[in-house]
Order: sequence, then C-alpha cells, then structure tokens
Amino acid sequence: MVISASGRRAITKYVCRKYKPEFLRVGNQELEGSAMVDMWMEVQAHHYSPIMDAILMEVRIRPIFGQRVDESAVEGNIEKLKKVLEVYQSRLSSSRYLAGDFISLADLNHVSTMLCLGVTTYRSVLDAYPRVRAWWDGLRARPAVRKVSGLMNPSAKNF
Repeated sequence: MVISASGRRAITKYVCRKYKPEFLRVGNQELEGSAMVDMWMEVQAHHYSPIMDAILMEVRIRPIFGQRVDESAVEGNIEKLKKVLEVYQSRLSSSRYLAGDFISLADLNHVSTMLCLGVTTYRSVLDAYPRVRAWWDGLRARPAVRKVSGLMNPSAKNF
C-alpha cells in the first residue's frame, strides 16, 4: 500500500498529538505557535515537498530502475528549490526553527528528504543559505535524526 504525502502528514500529526503534542503546540495557551506550525507545514507540503519529490525521483529513484535521469528537470527543480530556500533563509533569520524558537513537526517533516538530498551531488545547494544550513545541521545533530540517517543510508550522515 502506498500512502500519499497528505496521508503521511496526517499520520505524523496523529503520532504527535498522541505522543509528542509539543511538536504541534496544541492547547489554548499555544494558539499562535500552533498556527505557525500549521502554516510552515503547509509551506513544506505545497512548496518544498513537490520540488524535492521531483528532484529525488530523478536522482534517487530512476537510477534504481535503470532509467535515465532528466538532468534538465533536475536543474529546473534545483532552481525552484533555491527560491524556497530563500524564503526559509529569511524566516530562519528571525527564529531558530521554522515555526519559532521551538522545534516542531514543521521542521521534522523535512528530515527524510534532506537526508536523501544529502547523498546526491546536489547536497551543496544548502551552502548558499547559511541559516538554512545551520537549521539543518541542528536537526541532523538530534539523536533520532542520526539514528534515522544511519538506517536510511550510512553515507547520509555526512550531509
């Protein structure tokens, strides 16, 4: 069974509601933080993920099936990704994480695709965005992310 991206987001929100509600900032005292988490999850869902999915399809999935990589599609999507990273760079100039000065599901939803990007020749794309790079380095240093990195691909740790 294949689970859609929206299905995966619903599952991660369910898990957070049940086990780690602080990653969603739920509760009446957290309305602003919760709204920021929701907003950045929407940015991730509608602007970041479609681009990353297209890049990773070309550079990670097609080669597995012996298919030719469409380099022009990759380059076009890398340019689109840079525009999204500019928005992230701006946001991260005023907060430690996307939704504020607290880690949230909005940040954690980036882990799998960032780890996959990290084992491609395009891993240096973050270097032009120092705040995005620092944000990713901070996420990557978390014990759970290091564990997932090792399970996904041992070389992903170097990104």
